[in-house]
Order: sequence, then C-alpha cells, then structure tokens
Amino acid sequence: MSRAPGRRRAGTPPTPPSGTVLTAPPAAVEEPSAEPAAAGARPRRSWEDRLSRFGETRTAAVLWTLVVLVGTAALVCAMVPAGPDWLGGAGSVTVVAAYSWGLAARTGGRPVVFGVLAAVLGAAALVLDDDSLRTGAAVTTAAVAAVFGVMATVPAVTYWRAARECVLAVTISAIGALATLGFEPVVTVTRFEYATFGLALAGAFAVVYRLGAGLHGLGRRGVVIVVVGGLLLAATLLYAEMLRRYGTPELVSSLLDVVGWSRDHLGAFPRPIESVLGVPALAYGCHMRARRRQGWWICAFGAAATSAVANSLANPAITRTESALSVVYGLLVGLVIGFLVIRLDLLLTGETRGSRGRRSRAAEQASALRPEPARGRALL
Repeated sequence: MSRAPGRRRAGTPPTPPSGTVLTAPPAAVEEPSAEPAAAGARPRRSWEDRLSRFGETRTAAVLWTLVVLVGTAALVCAMVPAGPDWLGGAGSVTVVAAYSWGLAARTGGRPVVFGVLAAVLGAAALVLDDDSLRTGAAVTTAAVAAVFGVMATVPAVTYWRAARECVLAVTISAIGALATLGFEPVVTVTRFEYATFGLALAGAFAVVYRLGAGLHGLGRRGVVIVVVGGLLLAATLLYAEMLRRYGTPELVSSLLDVVGWSRDHLGAFPRPIESVLGVPALAYGCHMRARRRQGWWICAFGAAATSAVANSLANPAITRTESALSVVYGLLVGLVIGFLVIRLDLLLTGETRGSRGRRSRAAEQASALRPEPARGRALL
C-alpha cells in the first residue's frame, strides 16, 4: 500500500522543494577560535627572564669568567704597581659586581638587579672617596666572596672531588681578598675580621636554611653534626679571644714561640679557624651532600674558611706573601683533617678494611647519586 503524497514518516525532516539551495543553520556555523593560535604562539618573556635564561648558558659562563679574570688582572696590576691609580678600584668594582651576579644567580635571586646594584654602590664609594664608604664596600665584598665561595661548590662523591671543591672555594675567596684590598679600607683588624666573618656566616646559614628545607630537614644526625660544629666554632673564637685578653705570659709566650718558629722556617703560620673548622667542614659537607641534603648545613660552616681567606689581606702588619702562605697552609692542614673526618664517617656507617672495604666503598660511591643542580645553575 503506497503512502499518500504530502505525508511523511514521523521523525524524518521535511523534503525541501526542488531547486532550493541547502544551507547550514546559523547555529551550526562555528566561529574560528583564537585559542589554538594563542596556545601555539611563543609566550612573550620579559628582559629579565631572558637574561636569567641567558645566564645559565655556556656563553654566559665564559663571559662571566672573563669579567672576573679582567677584574683580577686589574687588581694584580694595582698591587705591583703598574698602570693608573684607578685600576685597583675598577678591578674591585668589577669583581664584586660579578660575584654579586653569580651569587644571586646561584641562589635563585635576581642577578641583574644585584649585579648592577653592587657595581653602582662600589663606584659610588670610590667616587665619593670617604673612608667609611670604602670600608663598608670592603666588608661587603669580603662577605659576598665568602658566601659565594661556599655556594659555588657541588656535591663530591669522593674525597678528591671534595678537595677540589675546597680549592675552588678558597680561590674564589682569594680573588675576593684582592677586591677587598682594592677599596683601600681603613680598618681595625679585629673588628674587620669579626664583621666579615659574622656577615658571611649569617649569609651562608640564611641560604642553607632554604636549601636544607628548614630545621626539620636536619634529622637526628644533622642536629648532632650542627651542634658539634657550633660548639667547635664557639670554642675556637672564645679561646682566641680569651687568650688575647686574659692569657698568662707563659702560655702566650709558648704559643708565640710556635708561631715564630713556623714563620721563620715555613714562612707563615696557618690560620686556625680555616684549618681546624672551615676547610674540614666544607670538605665533609660536600662529601655528605652527594648522599644527604644535611650536608648543606655542614657546608655553611665552610664560611669560616672562606671569610678568613677573604679578609686575609686586611692586616697591614702581615706581608702579602705571608698571608698567601698562611692560606695555603691552612688549606692543606684542613684537607688532612677533612680526610680523617670523612674516613671516620665512612667507618661508622659500615665501611670495613681490606678488599671487602674497597668493594663496599666502590658500591657506596656508586649509590651516592643525590641530584643537585650543576655549578652554573640556580640551586633554588
């Protein structure tokens, strides 16, 4: 039975008349969206973001190293002396600006802001030529160099790599000592040393507090190590101060005889706080950082060594040759103590003697793979 014309089955669309052009309803036409284009487009970056990304490239590291070398060469020429009188001040400003840039970049700050600010303040201290401004610039330079020397280190799986990191930190601080001297500060030696040491230690612990995830990241072992380091630091400072003020003539005379013998036969006497605390703490801290993040808290005590190196040229009563030798001797003695501390730590954590000990030491070094950013990248 056929359907009558004009009728259609329910649910079917009506048949348009012949000759009609079919068009889509307005609701079916989709406007082109701008989201895919925006998603595919490259985001616009600020100039500071571009500089911070450039600061992590190899080219930036090479340029930074060249700037530091140029500043160091200017400082050496000023010490000879050779060249114009302003060469020493220009070298100091160059080094402190580069160190401020590097420290800010390493700690996740704003390297452009702090680098330019350090250069402006250093140049202002030289232009105004005021003793207090020059001295303040010298203290700041020594503190920045000391903290940067600690922060520039990387974890060390073996002792020899830890020794390499200590040499690097001392070298950075030694260049900072030249920059400190380039400002020609007018200082009281004891106050200058305490000021630079206090600022460097406070700055190192402030950064390590963030790197070590606060105090709760210490753990029981970290607390013990930090307490021992704090007691050793207090004992060293108090003993030196008590000996200076209240020491008996016989005791002072016997100690001075030892110092005099070392100066006569070796050319210098190692700085106690560098050799007893600073360098061993830095070596042991870098060694532990490859295994546990508590190693950062130990590295903070390395500021005792780097600050001692950074202010080593501030004492006019000591020749520059003797100052350099005292830094080298302190580094060597500290590395020996650091080796003993690392070996003792490995023995207490299960290291044994003989071939089995060598195999277990190799296995322990292979498992020491705690990740940490490379030397030229931000830690935070």
